Amino acid sequence: MDAEALVRATIPHTLEKVLGVESQSHSKAAAFTEAFLKNSIQQTTRHDLKSMLTHKAVILGYTRPKKEKTKRNSKKAKGLNARQKRAMKIFQIKPEHQRYELFLPLQELWKQYIIDLCSGLKPTSPQFVQQKLLKADLHGAILTVVRSKCPSYVGTTGILVQEFKHVFKIITKEDKLKVIPKRNSVFAVEIDGFVSHIYGSKFEQRASERSAKKFKVRGTIDL
Repeated sequence: MDAEALVRATIPHTLEKVLGVESQSHSKAAAFTEAFLKNSIQQTTRHDLKSMLTHKAVILGYTRPKKEKTKRNSKKAKGLNARQKRAMKIFQIKPEHQRYELFLPLQELWKQYIIDLCSGLKPTSPQFVQQKLLKADLHGAILTVVRSKCPSYVGTTGILVQEFKHVFKIITKEDKLKVIPKRNSVFAVEIDGFVSHIYGSKFEQRASERSAKKFKVRGTIDL
C-alpha cells in the first residue's frame, strides 16, 4: 500500500472507539479539507485550491504566540550607607567588651596567619616580609606608636581591633580603647622578635582596598 492510499484509507472499526474518531465518507472528507484550507491559507496568497493541491505541498500560515517577557528586577538590594551604620553604632565596641584579654585569641590567630603568609619569618628577607605586611589584614596585630606629631600618642601599644581608612583602634593592656590617626604617625609591628614599621600617612586606605594597591619602595618617608 503506497503512502497516498494509506492516507485515504478508512480507519478500521476496531480502532474507532479506541481513538475516539469516526470515519467519514470520501465526499465529506474532501469538503472538510477544502473548507479547512480556505480558512487556514492567508487571504493575500489564496489561489485555486485544486491546482495547489495537485502541484505542490501547502504550507499553512502559523505563528507561535509571543511570550510576554517578564522584566527582571535589575535593582539590587541596597545595603546600609555610612550614615546609617553610624546611627546604628555597628562599629562601636561596647564598654564591657573593651578588655585586652578578650582579644588575645585574635592576636594568636593573626600571628599564625602572618607566619603562613610570609612562609616563615626569615631574618634574611626583611623586605619580602615588609611587602607582605603592607597588604596583609592587620586585625589582631600588636601595634606600637613610635613616632607621631602628637606626642601623647607615642608609646601607645595594644592589639589592633578595628582598622578604618584614617584611624586604627587599639585596645591596650589597661583595657583602654585608643583611636590613633594614621596620618603623621609611624607604627611598629612586632612578630616573634621581628619588627617592621608602617608609615600611617602612606597607609590611608581600607584593609580591603590596600590588598590590591601597589606600594612603591622608597628610601625615606617624612611624617
